[in-house]
Amino acid sequence: MLDDLFVASDKSDGIEGDEAGARPSIPFDYLSVADELHSGRIKVSGSGFTTEYREAGADLATEFAALLDHAKLALAGEEPKPEEKLPPIDPESIAVELGLDQPKQVDFGRMRRSFAFANHPDRVAPHLRQRAMIRMQVANMLIDEAKRRALAGARR
Repeated sequence: MLDDLFVASDKSDGIEGDEAGARPSIPFDYLSVADELHSGRIKVSGSGFTTEYREAGADLATEFAALLDHAKLALAGEEPKPEEKLPPIDPESIAVELGLDQPKQVDFGRMRRSFAFANHPDRVAPHLRQRAMIRMQVANMLIDEAKRRALAGARR
């Protein structure tokens, strides 16, 4: 807005050449205007201002409510469906899934990585993340126990 004022001022004054770079000074002091506003001598109140403020707030509230409804609808698509079967979190089921029930030579690092690849909280749907975190904790605990037992059996 000030640029428009400066351009209009330059054109109206007919300034050209070296004098074109000179800018007109602002005819008031900002600090004196701020002091005048804070002094209380200038009143900026009334029903007009209040009405405009309330109307602007109502528009923002309506817009915010619409955005909130849109977000709820978007998140509703990620909710678990009633027929969806949730992965188990009990240790026995996870041990069977890991293959810890079979007596064989096991690479525990590979077992941990393959389970994490399929079940890590960052790799599942948002509504399953809490459950995936629990599954990972249980699986890590079971793998650590099996690893300790295997090391203790190898030492004997």
